[in-house]
Amino acid sequence: MRKTIGILAHVDAGKTTLSEQVLFHAHAIRTRGRVDHQDAFLDTDGIEKRRGITIFSNQAVFTRGGDTFYWVDTPGHVDFSAEMERAVGIMDAAVLVVSSVEGIQGHTAAVWKLLLEHRVPTFLFLNKTDRAGAAPERVLSDLQTRFSAEVVPFSPLDQPDSITTALAESIAERDERLFELYLKEGYRPDIWLETAREMVREGRLFPCFSGSALNDEGVREFLDWLCALTTWEAHAESEGVPFAGQVYKIRHDRQGSRLTFLKVLRGGFRVKDTLRVSGRDGGETAEKVNEIRIYNGAQYTQTDRAMPGDLCAVTGLSHPLPGDFIGETLSRGSFACHPALTARVLFPEDVPARTVLGYFRILEDEDPMLHVGFEEALSQITIQVMGDIQLEVLAEIVRERFGLPVSFGECEILYKETIAAPVVGYGHFEPLRHYAEAHLLLEPAQRGSGVTFASACPTDLLDRQYQNLIRTHVLEKEHKGVLTGSALTDVKITLLTGRAHLKHTEGGDFRQAVYRAVRQGLMRAQSLLLEPYYAFRIEAESGHAGRILSDIQQLHGSFDPPQILEDRAVICGRAPASTMMSYSRTFSAFTRGKGVLNLSFDGYEPCHNQNEVVSMTGYDCLGDTENTPDSVFCAKGAGYLVKWDEVEKHVHCDKVYPG
Repeated sequence: MRKTIGILAHVDAGKTTLSEQVLFHAHAIRTRGRVDHQDAFLDTDGIEKRRGITIFSNQAVFTRGGDTFYWVDTPGHVDFSAEMERAVGIMDAAVLVVSSVEGIQGHTAAVWKLLLEHRVPTFLFLNKTDRAGAAPERVLSDLQTRFSAEVVPFSPLDQPDSITTALAESIAERDERLFELYLKEGYRPDIWLETAREMVREGRLFPCFSGSALNDEGVREFLDWLCALTTWEAHAESEGVPFAGQVYKIRHDRQGSRLTFLKVLRGGFRVKDTLRVSGRDGGETAEKVNEIRIYNGAQYTQTDRAMPGDLCAVTGLSHPLPGDFIGETLSRGSFACHPALTARVLFPEDVPARTVLGYFRILEDEDPMLHVGFEEALSQITIQVMGDIQLEVLAEIVRERFGLPVSFGECEILYKETIAAPVVGYGHFEPLRHYAEAHLLLEPAQRGSGVTFASACPTDLLDRQYQNLIRTHVLEKEHKGVLTGSALTDVKITLLTGRAHLKHTEGGDFRQAVYRAVRQGLMRAQSLLLEPYYAFRIEAESGHAGRILSDIQQLHGSFDPPQILEDRAVICGRAPASTMMSYSRTFSAFTRGKGVLNLSFDGYEPCHNQNEVVSMTGYDCLGDTENTPDSVFCAKGAGYLVKWDEVEKHVHCDKVYPG
């Protein structure tokens, strides 16, 4: 049996140190490395070693009790939470490390929420119990209050084949069948263990352990229980089952070969097999596997076959992106983590912008959250990021991998645009010997839904192949809004009708018609500017509560009624990222560093100061010639331009009005 176990934590909780101890006790490594010694087994990148933090997810492999374990280490810093989230999708179980000194921190809560959403069975390890100020009992109580009442402590006296009465009763209380058996027959080791496995798998039990990873206290007991409670058949091996896998990471080796890291969910494949993957244009393609690698830290071994449950790296695939399902099931991945900031790439003037863009396209292939943008007229490259630390790391990566010194402009808020009411957009493209027309209905959609497509056009008006082409063109581009030029989002675009010419319609004609129709619709619509919001949790002395509530109101935020816990006040709510970003310094100053402010991305909402932002941006929607709302018609053998506000009068198709 093969199992994927992920380890996650808030930065500096001791996650990497615990991984070293686990791998040592599992006989996967001979000596235990340390972060401060720059020799941790899973921190393989030079940047990770120098900075002392995990930046990239990496895996180790060990065998225990006849089972193969893939141990996946993930980043703990919030700036690299997208990398962490991609790894969560392929985990059979997870270990959440919490510091017994700091307790539940902002990123700890975000990780817990993510694990629940993905239904990943979770174990907890309260680390640093040897440190001054450690309070594992208090942290355990906080976990049971804030996370789940099903967080159950396991003591060093509890063993998989013999548990204490306290643990037996605690487990029995959470299972009606087991409770009745306990009252009749008392503790039955075989039944208790099997039931505990089932409860862990179903999210009805979250085993909690404690110790000191640095001093190797409580680690061996934790590993024994982890192996004992994860023996369910997560990936049954069977012949003849079609292959299905999930991509969780893209990398490039030193020779420049693209490595597609994936988990085999069912079936299997061999070297030289052809796999079904999603194309970049939304279609389907087939690509051949050239090589299969099983990584263990920085090293790897080659194999000719990947089996269910395996984590492997494949060469030969050029299309899949992190999060994609490939094989029998095809779909693009979607993630909860979204960058709220954007920054401009600054590079030497003697280096062509296209060269720099090529480097960042490679990085975007590995991390799609970068959303690399390029303004050709200005030779300007922009990226989307989570924070300043990510920018520092990116600068080091570009310098080491491509030999190019780059820096970045100031981080700015990443705004988006949507519409407030339905509108129809018309696009026509008819220079000489070309022809395409599309009528698109643009409607406001649910927050966070992005841009989606539907068709209400009968195939007797427009062939299916052209409708599929229109769908591709709607979704292939990040359409710009007309207020600030920010990306369009939360809009459903429906094809109402369209027209092609039997002889003159060529490949790119509908692309032009669709782009112009979307833009023309936006010019006619009531546009809304959206800004990112942060959810916050503030904990401070109760005497500061009044000041904090007043500050939140001034920051255009909202909050729930404060909770008073002894002499501390806990305030939760949400506020614009633009106002909360700079509040941490003010908060730290008046609480004298004793308060705790945790922020996490919480979606987009209408901008609280739209007019100010639009004015400050100075975007000229009509001057943006790369995103024109105008259409091209033809008369007397020559094409002519029709301005956007006159297009509706010139269209050839009968207009279809929704409703």
